[in-house]
Order: sequence, then structure tokens, then C-alpha cells
Amino acid sequence: MNSEPRVLAVLDDLLTAAAHDDRGALWQLAEQGRELDANLVRLPPGAEVAEHQEDVLDVLLVVIAGSGRVVAGGDALNLTPTSVVWLPRTSRRALAAGPDGLAYLTVHRRRPGLTIKSSVAPPAGYEGGEAPCMLDRVCPGCGRLSQDPEPVFCSRCGERFAGH
Repeated sequence: MNSEPRVLAVLDDLLTAAAHDDRGALWQLAEQGRELDANLVRLPPGAEVAEHQEDVLDVLLVVIAGSGRVVAGGDALNLTPTSVVWLPRTSRRALAAGPDGLAYLTVHRRRPGLTIKSSVAPPAGYEGGEAPCMLDRVCPGCGRLSQDPEPVFCSRCGERFAGH
């Protein structure tokens, strides 16, 4: 892993190089060992992202160019260049680009990798699991062991841990 700071992208250059009707991610943070995800997303004029909900991660949305609106919780928030919007996890939101389109950067904690579960059942009598001293760190929703010594929410499924 390279721990030296460096310029990864110049967003104005990426937007200038994109075709007028390009839609979607123009750039993604892809550095090895990162703890964040970031995307430069472009919506052409009048395009929309249908209402959806992110159950696990808070998202920070920073408008780079254009205009539009985000509808969250029934409220419409106008978006202009340099607007910064916090989209808390579990909030429902939809986006709509204005007449000049909308380009924005999203930043959030990196999603945990997908895991493949065995289809073979453990032998009868097998109790498995972690040592009892770590049971308070096992998610009641998905069974994932949290690396946080005092977890509040599971980073995989968003379930609240007992006692919080």
C-alpha cells in the first residue's frame, strides 16, 4: 500500500473530457488499502436517479457543476456548485439534474467486501463462533464480527448492536 499523498484526479478535466450526454460514474477512487469510496457522477440535463435508500452508509454529496435537486424525506433541497449535502444512512432520497446537468462527488466509508457462505452445514453438535468474550461484537442481524471494540451499528448490514 502506498501511503504517500498524491493527486488522483482533476475533476474539471474529467468533466471537460466527458461527452455532453455521459451519465454515471466518470471516476472512482480505486486505491488499494483505502478506507473510503468516492465517485464523480454525472447526470445529463433532466436526468433523474429514482428514489432509493442506503441502509448501511452515510453519504456526503458535493456538487461540482450544474444544478439540480435532491428530494429526501419529502423535502426538496436545491443543489448548486459547492453545495454539500449529508445523506444519512436509512434516509430515502432521489436526485434530479437541472437544465445544465448535474455533476457531483459522493464520498462514504468503503463497503465491506462480499463474503461467500458455505452451503455445507456444520457437523451436529458444533457450536462454532468466537470466544464468549467477543459475543458483544457479533452482529445480531448478520453474524459479522465487528472490528470495533464497542460497535453501535454493523458496518455490513446496519443492525444496531444490543445495549446501544
